[in-house]
Amino acid sequence: MEQQAATTIDEVRAVLWETLQISADRYPLPREADLFGAIPEFDSMAVVNVVTALEERLDIEFEDEEITAEAFATVGSLTDLVEAKLPH
Repeated sequence: MEQQAATTIDEVRAVLWETLQISADRYPLPREADLFGAIPEFDSMAVVNVVTALEERLDIEFEDEEITAEAFATVGSLTDLVEAKLPH
């Protein structure tokens, strides 16, 4: 039986952990987890790095107007944005 591919939220979490250099133990990042204000490492520069990492990892491209505080408010809102960019 083939191993199931990582879900979109798993990919988003992996990018956040790697890019912010935070541990999954300290920040398990459930869907409802806040990003801005909740994770000290998550600042405006980190947003640029996370966007770049997501684009490269998932072969997607974000438009400037999509990169909003609302989109990066929670793990879930970021996952929803990424999900909308993926081919279906």
